[in-house]
Amino acid sequence: MKKKIAIIFTGGTIAMKIDPDIHAAIPALNADEIIGTIKNIEDMAEIEIINFSNLPSPHIDLDILMDLFYLVKSKTDDENTDAVIITHGTDTLEETAYLLDLLLNTKKPVIIVGAMRNFSELGYDGSSNLSAAICTALSPNSIDKGVLVVMNNEINAASEVTKTNTLSLDTFKSPEFGPLGIVDNDEALYYRNIIQRQHIETNKIEKKVGLLKCYAGMDAGIIEYYINNNYKGLIIEALGRGNVPPNLVPGIKRALADGMVIGLVSRCNTGRVLYTYGYEGGGKHLKDLGVIFGGNLPGQKARIKLCVILGFTEDKEEIRNLFEANL
Repeated sequence: MKKKIAIIFTGGTIAMKIDPDIHAAIPALNADEIIGTIKNIEDMAEIEIINFSNLPSPHIDLDILMDLFYLVKSKTDDENTDAVIITHGTDTLEETAYLLDLLLNTKKPVIIVGAMRNFSELGYDGSSNLSAAICTALSPNSIDKGVLVVMNNEINAASEVTKTNTLSLDTFKSPEFGPLGIVDNDEALYYRNIIQRQHIETNKIEKKVGLLKCYAGMDAGIIEYYINNNYKGLIIEALGRGNVPPNLVPGIKRALADGMVIGLVSRCNTGRVLYTYGYEGGGKHLKDLGVIFGGNLPGQKARIKLCVILGFTEDKEEIRNLFEANL
């Protein structure tokens, strides 16, 4: 008996063509046209096509993400569905993948896939990427792996993967640990597992969480904006090991005093933040002030994680424990 896969189409480059009037890629393909590029798909699995949206991924906001979560959850809860695949634009793909990974509690394969070249370009990679995602979804080895990102015949964990290049087909990488596996000859081959995955049981998220990147000579002006606009959380992409310019510290102190939760990550591509330095604005100083640490998460994922945690609890100690877990 063939397995049933629900394929949810959200848009992105995988569903775009070049518009001859403006000479730029725009949403154009529908789900049936994308599926039609894959040969013999009906021999591989029973496919349920779900047209969720046809949006460029920069247009997908947190409200849309939660609607997508509820849809994916309904499919993973359906005993007749064996796996779920989501097509998605690559710009914010990792944020969608990580949010679903935190919120979903299922052993069924959930895979996110996109394309770096639109349908009008030579070497359109949407067909091969979607084919690899289907092969991954059908593999019994993909059960209980969390949300996966399949691109360029590589299988990466949602918690680890990030977009590393604006153009390359192999843009999605896991810089710290490498891919979980590959797709070769229509077979999903795994090299390793994620030892500890995190699940947060909530059906709501906090949208008012900001993200800022540190730079030399930065002051606290931007933090004043977040305070004055009642943001509940803020992720700071700090310098190096987790340090900030001293002129930023007064803003951090005021935000913490107002009850804002501040999480710290590094603007570096790899490596974790830690309370190593004790000077003003150093990691140890920030920890003593009450800043929480995000390990090796990039800023965009740390923000997603804090959105989820703040939707789950307002208890500061619980927030810290959840944010710093497994990091």
